[in-house]
Amino acid sequence: MKIAITGKGGVGKTTLSALLSHIYSSEGKKVIAVDADPDANLAAALGISKEELKGIRPIAEMAELVEERTGVKPGASGGIFRLNPRVDDIPEGFGYRLGNIILLVMGKSKAASSGCYCPESALLKRLLKHLILERDEVVIVDMEAGIEHLTRGTAEGVDGFIVVVEPGQRSIQTALSVKKLADELGVKKVFAVANKTRGESDTDFITNSLNGMELLGAISFNASIVEADVKGLPSYAASEDLLDEAKTIKQNLERHI
Repeated sequence: MKIAITGKGGVGKTTLSALLSHIYSSEGKKVIAVDADPDANLAAALGISKEELKGIRPIAEMAELVEERTGVKPGASGGIFRLNPRVDDIPEGFGYRLGNIILLVMGKSKAASSGCYCPESALLKRLLKHLILERDEVVIVDMEAGIEHLTRGTAEGVDGFIVVVEPGQRSIQTALSVKKLADELGVKKVFAVANKTRGESDTDFITNSLNGMELLGAISFNASIVEADVKGLPSYAASEDLLDEAKTIKQNLERHI
C-alpha cells in the first residue's frame, strides 16, 4: 500500500499520516513514513520526543550523502550530477526507527539565494520514486500542500492519493486544485477525508463541494488532538474515538484499492 496525503496547510494531513502509520504498524506491517512537507511535523505526531528530534537529520541537509550519491556538493551551481543516484540503503541507514515504522524526513528547499538546489532535489525525487515503486513496505507520504514532489511515473505508482479537507472554501479550493494536478499526472484514485467536522452539516458541505471526489470518512473536531500535541503525545493517543475514525478511513480506502 502506497499512500500520499496532502491538503491545505493546517488541515490535519500530518495527523492523518501519523494515525495511518500507527494503525498499519500495529497490525504488524512494516511502514515507511515519509515527511515530505517543508514544515516537518510528522515526527512529533508520531510521538517522538524533542530530545530525539534533535538527532533526526533531514535527507536534504546531509551534505556528504548528497555529494556522495549525486557527485555534486549541495548548493553548487552548474556542473553535471547523477539524476539516478543510489537510494535503496537510505531508509534503513538514515531513517529513524520507531517499532515497525521507519521515519524519513526529506527536508526543506533552500532559499533561492543560497545556490542551486538541483543535487538535493534529484536525490529526494529518486528516493521517493524508489519508496513508492520499488519497496514492499506500506509507504505513507505526508506531502506539502500540493504534489510537487511527485513525478508522473511516481504518481502513477501511488495506490491512494488522499486530500484532507476541512469545512471552508479555501480548503475546498485547494482540494480541487490538487485533484486537477493529480489527474494530469495520471493518478487514478484520488480521495478526500473530511477533518475538524462538527456534525453532519460540515460533512455534507464538504461532500457536496468536491465535484464527485470520493469521501473516505470524517475526523470530528476534537480538542484532545491539541492537548496531545501540547503534551508531546502521539496523535493516536489523543482519544479512542479519533483512532476509530482513522480505522474507518483506512478500511474504506482499502475497499477502493
